[in-house]
Amino acid sequence: MDFAQELGLLIRARYPFIYVPTVEEERVEGVVARVAKDLGQWGVYYWDFVEGIQGNPNDQGFARRNPLQALEFLEKLPPQAPALLVLRDYSRFLEDVAVGRKIRNLNRMLKAQPKSVIFLAPEVRLPLELQEIVTVLPFGLPTAAELRQELQGILQGLNQSLPPQVLEELVRSCQGLSLERMQRVVGRALALRGTLTAEDVDLVLAEKRQIIQQTGILEFCPPTVTLADIGGLDNLKLWLQRRQGAFSQAARDYGLPYPRGLLLAGLQGTGKSLTAKAIAHFWHLPLLRLDVGRLFAGLVGESESRTRQMIQLTEALAPCVLWIDEIDKAFSALDSRGDSGTTNRVFGTILTWLAEKNSPVFVVATANQIHLLPPELLRKGRFDEIFFVGLPTWEERQSILQVHLSRLRPHTWTHYDLARLAWETPDFSGAELEQAIIEAMHTGFSQGREFTTDDILEAASQMVPLARTAQEQVQLLQQWASTGKVRFASRHTSLSRRIERMGEQHYGESSA
Repeated sequence: MDFAQELGLLIRARYPFIYVPTVEEERVEGVVARVAKDLGQWGVYYWDFVEGIQGNPNDQGFARRNPLQALEFLEKLPPQAPALLVLRDYSRFLEDVAVGRKIRNLNRMLKAQPKSVIFLAPEVRLPLELQEIVTVLPFGLPTAAELRQELQGILQGLNQSLPPQVLEELVRSCQGLSLERMQRVVGRALALRGTLTAEDVDLVLAEKRQIIQQTGILEFCPPTVTLADIGGLDNLKLWLQRRQGAFSQAARDYGLPYPRGLLLAGLQGTGKSLTAKAIAHFWHLPLLRLDVGRLFAGLVGESESRTRQMIQLTEALAPCVLWIDEIDKAFSALDSRGDSGTTNRVFGTILTWLAEKNSPVFVVATANQIHLLPPELLRKGRFDEIFFVGLPTWEERQSILQVHLSRLRPHTWTHYDLARLAWETPDFSGAELEQAIIEAMHTGFSQGREFTTDDILEAASQMVPLARTAQEQVQLLQQWASTGKVRFASRHTSLSRRIERMGEQHYGESSA
């Protein structure tokens, strides 16, 4: 049942007070007008603090700057005259003792009259004494069909048309915007180019970035990293490629549900965060980064409120990728927290949402110490899959070195001995390999020459990789991964191990 049907049902059932939390006044009022017409020409009146009553010439401006008098307007209408009174921004006055008492008095009167009061406000703010008699009816953001209809209407007015694929891409990118914001983006695109094109998707993402910046909870990350920028992780890449079209309408028609998300576990510097960015780019979705620490606030109940706000905002901007960075630091050792259960409540809210969400939000959580996470987070249903991102193999180290060197030296990267570099750095993560190259560049730059393979090897010899300094943690992670509870992000086949041994044998003999 959509909003208009639900509203019509509540009015026919003589619900006296209906609260609609929304920032889209015009759109709601348009729906109210249609519902009133469908009900048989009910009278519709509007009130706001500045202009007073509107919709009745005889009472134009009545109750201007007087919220209590606005409610008294209902008593001026004939008892059996069907009427809807829409009160804008009225949540600000509900805490007033006189207003609260008047609403409760009207509740008795309106039970016998075909009249309803509709409160419009950006958020729900109801005093305890009114919660029993006021019904909250959420008003969702425009659906894909409504956005498509609006875009087609604009194009028709301009005597223009778009290929169906481009139109669908624009509709999908606009999901999560209010109709007014979408109209502003379209106006900006028309002012810029005089027409709508596939390039306007970037303007839509910029508008979504503005929404996120206003909250201070989420961070909008430009998805500039591609899968080609990640060396190795072939199993994970194949898993992602198979789900590339999973957010399309064709996938819905096929009967596929939206993908839920991934949990990436492994050592620092092995490419987990890079993968989250690459997924958003590969699937052409906006990337939102959540630092769980931003959810926690000092006031009682505020952390839970910010968590719900984060979920509402994420779903409003769907389809999107939500990247929860280092989730293990936020939710490990829950029982030992001395915060009166705030962390447990925040964790519980996120856990419930992960299990029950039906929105196209793909969650990518990263963890360095997955064995510290509560077991309920790891069970099937929260995430589609849990991947272990271990230290790169000899083949993967060559691939990682190639990615970095081809980016830094696109014309001369073939001059470097990748196989030798990979063999000499057995315990290095991708981040440590990149750092060795940067250190070699500093050496070459300071001496006024190009850096070489030997420079990289010299830089690597001066570094102690994390796999050695945190050897116990590495072994613990590898033992946990070997239990079969997770999938390996890399292809650890017998062939790759045999190739690595051959490389080690070859370069070992060369070094000797």
